[in-house]
Amino acid sequence: MKFLIIDDHAMVREGVGAVLRQALPAALVVQAQDSVAAMAMVRDQPDIDLVFLDLMMPGTDGMVLLAEFGRAHPGIPVMVLSSSESPADVRRALALGALGYVPKSASPETLLAALKLVLAGEIYVPPFVLDLGTNASRPQAGNHSATLTARQIEVLKLICGAIANKEIAWRLSLSEKTVKAHVTAIFRTMHVSNRRQAARAARDAGLV
Repeated sequence: MKFLIIDDHAMVREGVGAVLRQALPAALVVQAQDSVAAMAMVRDQPDIDLVFLDLMMPGTDGMVLLAEFGRAHPGIPVMVLSSSESPADVRRALALGALGYVPKSASPETLLAALKLVLAGEIYVPPFVLDLGTNASRPQAGNHSATLTARQIEVLKLICGAIANKEIAWRLSLSEKTVKAHVTAIFRTMHVSNRRQAARAARDAGLV
């Protein structure tokens, strides 16, 4: 797998990269210190599988960058790394398409657990937000089926049948990576965090 770390602090980039390489020896880790370099890198390296994004970089509104990145590269999952532990920042980042929010105070074990969850197609929400006990802290499902592409609706229908990504790829003659990109886009569009919620939202929308 290839990861991109976007952060203006070299020590943070190196630290996160070291954690990733230790846990995943075959992983490739590339770095960008600002938004301009990051967007150019993703454009020139389409094989990037996941992005770690710092929200607080000089001269850059991280939330704006997150939204721009989602529009330009909807198939690439983004996990936020931030020094902010504000529940409002977490909710806003998730609403803008982040699939995970990890505070920089978190342990390497937490970072890796969050990464595993996101790569499995789920959304990682930090415990300090979940502990608030409010529905507002979680991404909400909604009827956004009108903005799904025809291919995404095909994938969604198979998700509703509890079909695994590998089987979906075989049935639709797609690569498994492409299927994962479609699943990520479906979750983001429908404001859901897992396959079960996506299936429920699809049924509510009359798609199945």
